[in-house]
Amino acid sequence: GIGGTTRYMASLLPNSRITGITLSPEQASRATKLAAERGVDNAEFQVMDALSMDFEDESFDVVWGCESGEHMPDKTKYVTEMSRVLKPGGRMVIATWCQRDNATQSFTAEEERSLDFLYKEWTHPYFISIADYAGILKNDAGMASVETDDWWKNTIASWRHSIWVGVFDPWPVVRAGPRMWWKCLRDGVCLERMHRAFDRKLMAYGMIKGVKPLAGGAVAAAAPALATRGVPGLY
Repeated sequence: GIGGTTRYMASLLPNSRITGITLSPEQASRATKLAAERGVDNAEFQVMDALSMDFEDESFDVVWGCESGEHMPDKTKYVTEMSRVLKPGGRMVIATWCQRDNATQSFTAEEERSLDFLYKEWTHPYFISIADYAGILKNDAGMASVETDDWWKNTIASWRHSIWVGVFDPWPVVRAGPRMWWKCLRDGVCLERMHRAFDRKLMAYGMIKGVKPLAGGAVAAAAPALATRGVPGLY
């Protein structure tokens, strides 16, 4: 991503210092320029692998991932690495696309084909369930007070909205030429299939949060938002 959620967080928390990371130097450069244009001087962007970050242990008060978990080839490493850089008493929040919990309702052959399409079309390694994420936070990352929710109703409109944005303002795509036309057509099909997958509960919009215990296992009542780190998402 190009830092939209990081800039939003930085604007909400002007006394904080927020760091966003991405694998793309181009995205980091664009995010930095956008922050400067909008006068957001408490956000910074670095090129870094979320599965192997350069940050020291216990260096952030809050860690968060916005629509990035679905792109991670190792979900456990993704969560435990965030836990590593989180200070005791700090909060972790993850917003990510998830699939239905296969342990409670097995996928049909048609549903497996639908998931395979979504994996391949946007090059996602795989999705996991909200319950799987909760298990990783508790059992692998040692987080406490883990809570989850499914925000599919809050977010489902965004899929078709993304299609209509292109319909109402097609000229950037038209000017880009035939290669972009084909890409946007495929993206439109995938966006619609994502909408339908969420609508029939094959997919879920996972919201997962937890607290890193203090020494001795105690959980802090609140964590200061002085320095946060964001993992950039897709948008």
